[in-house]
Amino acid sequence: MIGIINYGLGNLNSINNMLKKISVDSAIVSDSSRLGDFQKFILPGVGSFDHGIRGLRENGMIPPLEEQVLGRGKPILGVCLGMQLMCNGSDEGQSPGMGWIDCHFTKFRFPDVSPLKVPHMGWNVVQVPRDNPLLPRRNDVGDRFYFVHSYHGRCANEEDVIGVTSHGGPVLAAIRRGNIFGVQFHPEKSHKFGMELLRRFSEF
Repeated sequence: MIGIINYGLGNLNSINNMLKKISVDSAIVSDSSRLGDFQKFILPGVGSFDHGIRGLRENGMIPPLEEQVLGRGKPILGVCLGMQLMCNGSDEGQSPGMGWIDCHFTKFRFPDVSPLKVPHMGWNVVQVPRDNPLLPRRNDVGDRFYFVHSYHGRCANEEDVIGVTSHGGPVLAAIRRGNIFGVQFHPEKSHKFGMELLRRFSEF
């Protein structure tokens, strides 16, 4: 059973519906006291960094999540803002993140004459630099996922990077440290590739 963390931000129903489509049991969790009932977690998120971390704190989610994820080793998948909240912080806000992965996020900046847009929005191929349980390493081209984000991350430890895409240069697309996973894209909007990723996470 996968618990989808509700802290006031994110495409909760879209993720829940995608998991149901691949026959994975899941439920939206709004009560932090119920976190122990689940074997895995998804931390979604759409919105600003400070708003997101404040929502987690005000809903009392951070200490029990740390107990389940860091203490008991239960897998978690952060999606978009959810991935960013598991890291050190973002130039978008003043508040620190949860710091589970040593990574910081900065805004895309391009010259006014550049054809590249902010936010980075649309379908991109994700290349996989190392073996991992979430994203397969294919011999031809990488899988395609749907992105919507204005901030991109830089990991202090390159071994935490399991997916890279391109938007004016290499862009962090996915991270992993042990049982902690994060993706900058939206698997719930990424059709068959998103379904495969969520299936792989459910089987980890």
